[in-house]
Amino acid sequence: MATIKQVAQAAGVSVATVSRVINESGYVHEDTRRRVEDAVRELNYTPNEVARSLYKRKSKLIGLLLPDITNPYFPQLARGVEDRLQEQDYRVILGNSDESREKETEYIQTFLQNNVVGVISSTHAPDHEMYTGLKIPVVFLDRTVNDSPSVYADGREGGRQAARELVQRGSARIVIIQGPAAVRTAMDRYEGAAEQLEKLGASYQVLKTDSFSFTEAEAWAQELFRQYPDSDGIIASNDIVAFAVLQEAVRLGKKVPQDVQIIGFDDIPLSRLLTPSLSTIHQPAYEMGRAAADLIIALIEEAYVERRNIQFAVSFIERQTTRKVEL
Repeated sequence: MATIKQVAQAAGVSVATVSRVINESGYVHEDTRRRVEDAVRELNYTPNEVARSLYKRKSKLIGLLLPDITNPYFPQLARGVEDRLQEQDYRVILGNSDESREKETEYIQTFLQNNVVGVISSTHAPDHEMYTGLKIPVVFLDRTVNDSPSVYADGREGGRQAARELVQRGSARIVIIQGPAAVRTAMDRYEGAAEQLEKLGASYQVLKTDSFSFTEAEAWAQELFRQYPDSDGIIASNDIVAFAVLQEAVRLGKKVPQDVQIIGFDDIPLSRLLTPSLSTIHQPAYEMGRAAADLIIALIEEAYVERRNIQFAVSFIERQTTRKVEL
């Protein structure tokens, strides 16, 4: 990787002159500027963003905070964010909170110490003072609270769709696995499903969980069949939990989808590779990530923002964990 000293040598100027060109500070003769810019391109020189931001008091760094990178859904969001930011010459600092408030706070402090100009967060606590006290723009991704800038999918409609599909396909003893009560998007999924089942006059039970954690999903699946052994339709809080339910159902000798139907939520890539493949509610994660990047850039650059809250549509993806509709 080239250094600023090598750029200066190639252009035949001082390091200070290269710095003035890169940071757009101070006068530099046009011919000299062109020589420096040519050297930068030839050597593929990339300025140190942190050092540059400290000099200019403004950076091109965005903090991105995710709750659990072991869940394949969140890397999809992150890729959308990163691709769009890179197109606009911004860069990402990534933090993984593991759904820990303490770790989340530490990452926010790390972002600030690195002089980020904005934060995109998939936090479980969007109304916490660690966000309300920030003096830089914040966009919540796959999360929403009050009127704060946010990008999320229509979880309530997703819950409704899952409920309709299970009833239409013959499930009569349905269990809704409710995600964390503190996460509004999780509650939207649960409430949408419950409302639709009540509207259809269908019987259902609720299994409450307190996170979307990959490590706890297996225990929740076991608890589900201990409490409701005769359930014949499961609406999972996300695809990871649905995978655990599928595994437990097979372990117990239940046939899927003949004995029990399962619908996940997210449509992560792995859901179509399972045997049987998972029926699920699709969220356009990559597109949501790109939209969050566009929104944070607009807020940073103080551009006109038509919508501060961007909701994406969802859709039911039929695969092998649900039966065919009887005509």
